[in-house]
Amino acid sequence: MSQPIPRRHPSSPRPVPAGVAAIGGLLGVRGPDAERFTRLGRLLMVGDPLMDDFVAWMSTQESSSIRPLFERALAHGIDAVDAPPAPLRTLFETLETVPDWVDAEQLAKAAATMRAAGADGLTIARDVALLGGYQFAGFNQTLLRTGALEKGSNARFAETSQWAMDVIAPGGLDRHGPGYRSTIRVRFIHSLVRRHVAALPDWDEREWGLPINQTDMAATLVGALVAPNLGGLGMGIVNRPSEYQAIAALTRYVGWLIGVQEDLLPTDFRSAVALLMHTSAALATPDETSRRLARPMADDPLQWQYGTLTPLRRHLARSQHLSVSTAFLGPKAMATLGLPTRTPPWYPVLALPGNLLRSGIALLPGGREWTAERGDRSARALMRTMTATPATLGATTTVAEHVA
Repeated sequence: MSQPIPRRHPSSPRPVPAGVAAIGGLLGVRGPDAERFTRLGRLLMVGDPLMDDFVAWMSTQESSSIRPLFERALAHGIDAVDAPPAPLRTLFETLETVPDWVDAEQLAKAAATMRAAGADGLTIARDVALLGGYQFAGFNQTLLRTGALEKGSNARFAETSQWAMDVIAPGGLDRHGPGYRSTIRVRFIHSLVRRHVAALPDWDEREWGLPINQTDMAATLVGALVAPNLGGLGMGIVNRPSEYQAIAALTRYVGWLIGVQEDLLPTDFRSAVALLMHTSAALATPDETSRRLARPMADDPLQWQYGTLTPLRRHLARSQHLSVSTAFLGPKAMATLGLPTRTPPWYPVLALPGNLLRSGIALLPGGREWTAERGDRSARALMRTMTATPATLGATTTVAEHVA
């Protein structure tokens, strides 16, 4: 018997952002065919069996005794745990068996390239990928049931950014490195949320499917790691073709670690762009929740931390980030999100020359190392501006508070 398709799945592919479609066209990528589109609908009912089985077992145990074992295995490996329970061993033996297609040199190249995007890379992730993602009404249903409004979009983005910065840190995806640990911790939290939300009395599986399902996870993956690199082209952040291929390789491994089915993962940059386009076409169905989540995010810069001229700089930051959103999402999407539609795209224009210059410097001997170090500093400075306290993974979901 075939997997049922939840009602949230549209009857036909939805429009994707014009910039993404344009780049996809240059790469020969078209919208999803009927088979692919149907499969993305069926995957709305599929979770993460490996982690879900572990969490289901953990729910039958005393979590205060199991969580320290999980954290020790995450930090030091399963062999560092004395007599680990069978479900814990099964989980970590799978995670610690690195697929033979993982290339450490490609991961390092991708990480340096992505660090070089700096604060502007984070800006695109925030103002385009995350804000635009609020048009995915089905995913919003899970966010709203786990404290998204109460915790705030600023905290959520800081948390997401911290995960991404862990992933692209030097050695971040080495076994037990910061990105490896953060990604598996996110996977664990996703499974906890999936189990919690699916059991809520107001959750309608026939309407929304399974919370944090395979299609949602794949869209979030490429939205966080691929979309900012496409948007960067519009702001003058231009990389070598080999660096884009490396970014796809990093995305593939992170997706594997975070629980996306292997046959859904990209194998090159073209297929990464295709996954971005196809998941957007399957998920971009906005509703009233889109405005409820987007409007507070637009005003977040009015609370950011500046040392001098704070009121002026806060309002300038709000205009800056709205200008990026308007430039890349377009007036129609901004109206759908309940946001101003006529903000001039002044910041992308202003940022273009400097980013083009740094893209040129990256081609020189030692240039990529210099741009990566500079970009990392600027990204961390933006993080400090956004939030006075360091982000903690899981802090923006009320579910995680009960399993710490």
